[in-house]
Amino acid sequence: MQKRKLGNLEVSAIGLGCMGMSFGYGPARDKSEMISVLRAAVEKGVTFFDTAEVYGPFVNEELVGEALAPYRDQVVIATKFGFAIEDGVKPPFGTDSHPARIKKVADQSLKRLGIDYIDLFYQHRVDPNVPIEEVAGAVKDLIVQGKVRHFGMSEAAPKTIRRAHSVQPVAALQSEYSLWWRRPEQETLSVLEELGIGLVPFSPLGRGFLTGKVDQSTTFEQGDLRNRLPRFAADNLKSNMGFVELLSRISTQKNATPAQIALAWLLAQKPWIVPIPGTTKMHRLEENIGATAVDLTVEDLQQIEDAASKIEVKGDRYPEEMERMTHL
Repeated sequence: MQKRKLGNLEVSAIGLGCMGMSFGYGPARDKSEMISVLRAAVEKGVTFFDTAEVYGPFVNEELVGEALAPYRDQVVIATKFGFAIEDGVKPPFGTDSHPARIKKVADQSLKRLGIDYIDLFYQHRVDPNVPIEEVAGAVKDLIVQGKVRHFGMSEAAPKTIRRAHSVQPVAALQSEYSLWWRRPEQETLSVLEELGIGLVPFSPLGRGFLTGKVDQSTTFEQGDLRNRLPRFAADNLKSNMGFVELLSRISTQKNATPAQIALAWLLAQKPWIVPIPGTTKMHRLEENIGATAVDLTVEDLQQIEDAASKIEVKGDRYPEEMERMTHL
């Protein structure tokens, strides 16, 4: 597996988003099966694993910690703070990034993960009630204490990233980025490049849509967050199928799959972009890893760009109350 840098943190070119194993896409999956997938990922060269206290809540960190315990020295574990959650509280969550809360979450996450330090500690969403300088300062204290190695942010606006970075260098920004959500290109990518910060795209396959396995007739399980997302309403899915048709066309030319083209497109944008597709299936894990072997030429990328520019995305990314928590 190729390696890439997020700031000074070296990771595999593709990571594994672990949320869906426990949370967000219907009932939690079988624990032993998920441990097998996580360990197979390591054996296949993945070194970068993404979790958060809010996934479950709590149980995803426990799963990841147990699965990766035999490989601790080989892997980079990222987790997150920033939501106001306590035992028994279910979503929707408010934000809480007060320094005391951050330090409490770090201690709890370390215990659940069964590790001595967190490789990458993200603020999950910017808290409008806490100055970002205080947040960065709290993480800086944790780094000095040896509990955290690197600081990350998620879905933050460029000006907020700059303010945080001036207190404690930010290694990575995690934000949604894919062919059908390209907002980071407006301002964020240039700021990250200037400051030497890596980008970790979540939902790089459009929550499954860009794989070609979802269409307007697809139904989702109870508890699947896609039931709430405007972009996944049947009419919008039908209108957005142009992206799938584009990826299918390119994948035929390149002897790859639509998912592999979507991931390869991201990898081709910048050398410091590390997507974290999530999966619960072994064959999808292998498919996603295979994207690192897909070489998109300048001509391929221009063909994708020309075609994508003619497709109008239908439907908002999130319901309004969720979108308000992003890009602060």
